Amino acid sequence: MRVKLGFIGLGGRGAAYGMTDGSIGLLGNVLNNAKNAVVTAICDKFPERIDAAAKKIVDNGDPMPFTTTDYTELMKADIDAIIISTSWDMHVKVALEGMRAGIPVAMEVGGTHFIDDCWKLVDCYEETGTPIFFMENCCFNKDETLVTSLVRNGVLGEIAYCQGYYAHDLREEIAGGIDTHHYRLKEYMENNCENYPTHQLGPISKILNITSGNRFVKLVSMATKAIGMKHFVQNNPKYKDRLGDVEWKQGDVVTTMIECENGETIFLKLDTTLPRLYERCVTVNGTKGFYNQTTQAVILDKDNIDHEHAQYKDFFFTQDKYKDYLPDDWRTITEEQIKSGHGGMDYIMLKHFIECIKDKKPMPIDVYDAVTWMSVTALSAKSIQNGSVPVECPDFTRGKYKTRKTVDVLDFPAVKD
Repeated sequence: MRVKLGFIGLGGRGAAYGMTDGSIGLLGNVLNNAKNAVVTAICDKFPERIDAAAKKIVDNGDPMPFTTTDYTELMKADIDAIIISTSWDMHVKVALEGMRAGIPVAMEVGGTHFIDDCWKLVDCYEETGTPIFFMENCCFNKDETLVTSLVRNGVLGEIAYCQGYYAHDLREEIAGGIDTHHYRLKEYMENNCENYPTHQLGPISKILNITSGNRFVKLVSMATKAIGMKHFVQNNPKYKDRLGDVEWKQGDVVTTMIECENGETIFLKLDTTLPRLYERCVTVNGTKGFYNQTTQAVILDKDNIDHEHAQYKDFFFTQDKYKDYLPDDWRTITEEQIKSGHGGMDYIMLKHFIECIKDKKPMPIDVYDAVTWMSVTALSAKSIQNGSVPVECPDFTRGKYKTRKTVDVLDFPAVKD
């Protein structure tokens, strides 16, 4: 029996519409999970996107799906669950509609500017019991699952500090939104905050058991001036006439520090409008060792390293020695699955979501995880607007975090040292 899925939002992320980088989007990854799922309904406000997605589904050997430009109509179709990959400002609204209709929801990532939206999601879940899954794909990535496994196995000792970046040169994508309808254009014109915290914060939160024995207590954020987009537009004839007068609000680099109840701190960096290479830089510091994603280095105290004189280049790619700590999903993944989107993590994420729906298992990233991570956007904006003052973080579990058990995104092996 295949899980019947409805898709709401068929743009670049949803169905790779207009993408030229080889991405197949969430739709393509669902089609790659064809043994366990079938797409029976699709929705977008642009008919050309619907037509393109419907063709992919039919070309995959599946029946023509129900199509509509009204997402409320899709919820009346023959579906078991909904995947929401709309613009950021529609995520919560559509998710609430789905949950109230009793349809399990998978919601794409992004922050929210409204703490009230977080409480609406929590209240709706607690009232309806409808499962909601937050599609933070980086929690399923190879590097992030490796370091989580190292932590679960005690290799890095007791953790004191974690950091992560969303460092991604998005200048063309942001400005290009004037032609492609990409939601980031409006975001960078109107807001100044940590607008995309969850790629780095999701895996770190799982490592630190946030919402399951631990919680965020307070945060403080700072933003640089906003000069990157203005410089980019002024030097690009394609956008200069149409965007040259825009006064961009989003600071080029936003840094955020979060204090956790159990004593750890987290450092986040958003860096998307200046020239640079892509980097998430997940870093974990513990009493027994250190992990860094950028250098792919594992440095353990027991190895008697000369901490004063050893060089990082001596430890580049040492994480390859710890392949036994990888979960089965990464030890058995095929080349085709790796190439299917974001290095394979999209495939693994959707495989597990479909299994959770099919087997009625708890969601590994649930409503409490989702709103805790998403809320950093609104909280960072408040901190920045008030002169980078500390801001208290709500406990969206209403105290349940003290006894909630961690549901890991994957099964991590127990490895003997």
